[in-house]
Amino acid sequence: MYQTSRLRGDSPVSIIGAGITGAWHALLLAEAGRAVTLHERSDAAMTQSTSHWAGGMLAPWCEEEAAEPVITRLGIRSLALWRQHVPETAFNGSLVVTHPRDRADFERFARLTSGHQRLDAEGVRALEPALEGRFRDGLFYPEEGHVEPRRVLPRLHAAIAKAGGAIKFGSEAEVDDLDGLVIDCRGLAGRDREPSLRGVKGEMIVIETTEVELSRPVRLIHPRWPLYVIPRGDGRFMLGATSIEAEDSGVSVRSALELLGAAYVVHPAFGEARIVEFGAGLRPAFPDNLPKIRIEQERITVNGLYRHGFLLAPALAELTLAYLSRGEIDNEVMQCA
Repeated sequence: MYQTSRLRGDSPVSIIGAGITGAWHALLLAEAGRAVTLHERSDAAMTQSTSHWAGGMLAPWCEEEAAEPVITRLGIRSLALWRQHVPETAFNGSLVVTHPRDRADFERFARLTSGHQRLDAEGVRALEPALEGRFRDGLFYPEEGHVEPRRVLPRLHAAIAKAGGAIKFGSEAEVDDLDGLVIDCRGLAGRDREPSLRGVKGEMIVIETTEVELSRPVRLIHPRWPLYVIPRGDGRFMLGATSIEAEDSGVSVRSALELLGAAYVVHPAFGEARIVEFGAGLRPAFPDNLPKIRIEQERITVNGLYRHGFLLAPALAELTLAYLSRGEIDNEVMQCA
């Protein structure tokens, strides 16, 4: 391990990237009393950030269906950190539904995940009255939550400033140009130091209607991927969940049809909704789709959060803080040169 005492001292910390990963690192370190400067190449609107296009689902038990156990472990820890640091976070649970033709996929999802309650048609109606008569079965994950990325990131940035941290928007800071301890949270822009990273496109559509009210994310089991409808408030809903091995930022016609079709299946009134926005973000992923914290001299890289950015960022920031404070290592996630 490289001169742990230097890393664990009181020297100032520079963090590059004010998306969800960098923001949580800056918040926890600032609250721990470290002098933190957060550098972000874009402006405060963060439209260049992958976080701008995220779903914001905090669903560690639902992710068991396709993710490794470490994702669930860290995700569950993150829920406690969201509750502690952002107490207004919505923890209304997640609802998974299906139609009879996809019953086998629904049962598979149920077998591979935990933390859920089985619902019949009346249970679905009681949970989401707008879905009355729409689905005969459901899975309810009561401990899960969700955030609206474009609202919660400014709150995190404000909390960083309140804790004494500095944020420099429009800063083109480079890792090797900064003195002292540097934490690299640049996502795909960090491929100069992590060449194995790839971009996985996640597409989304925002629609608006006053005809449907939902209190929590609703996942519709689909033969290829679960599609979700996330309430964003003010009659707006985000449709998402594609994971495409491509590095362009456009939304394909096929994906748009899938997403809009899924919304219509959840509730026919979505067919009359107004389309507000199409968009796509590129999620940074390593070949195994697992996050990594690499420690090399006075440089720490936190990357590869894949489609779990908002779910994992708090727990990963806590691990980095534990290393800097006490020299603790999480062997599933951290690597030291």
